[in-house]
Amino acid sequence: MRFLLDANMPRRAALALRDLGHECHDVRDLQMRHAADAQIAAYAKEHFLALLTRDGDFADVRNYPPQQYHGIVVLDLPDQASAKLIVELLVSFAKNQRVLDLVLGRLAILKPGGIRLRPAPV
Repeated sequence: MRFLLDANMPRRAALALRDLGHECHDVRDLQMRHAADAQIAAYAKEHFLALLTRDGDFADVRNYPPQQYHGIVVLDLPDQASAKLIVELLVSFAKNQRVLDLVLGRLAILKPGGIRLRPAPV
């Protein structure tokens, strides 16, 4: 799968995803560290990348209708969550091909112990 890693995610998440065979771009490497959410979303959309973020603003389906994107994955974690926990959660997610197949055109809220997809799969 192809991902765009938001600036609020640990850099080593991109390395971990690449180690699993996924393509992962980091907004910081694209000189988009301080880009507005709309610019990041537009880049992901234009380049057919699923967005990985901790920014809950991307979970607003009125502003970011999931069906217009190649997936928006929002990690729902406390602010003090460690980089280790974040990477472990993403690795677990990225190893689950059944879930990855469902992300296209959906918002995925990812938290330890589960994932919620919107719209829900039928």
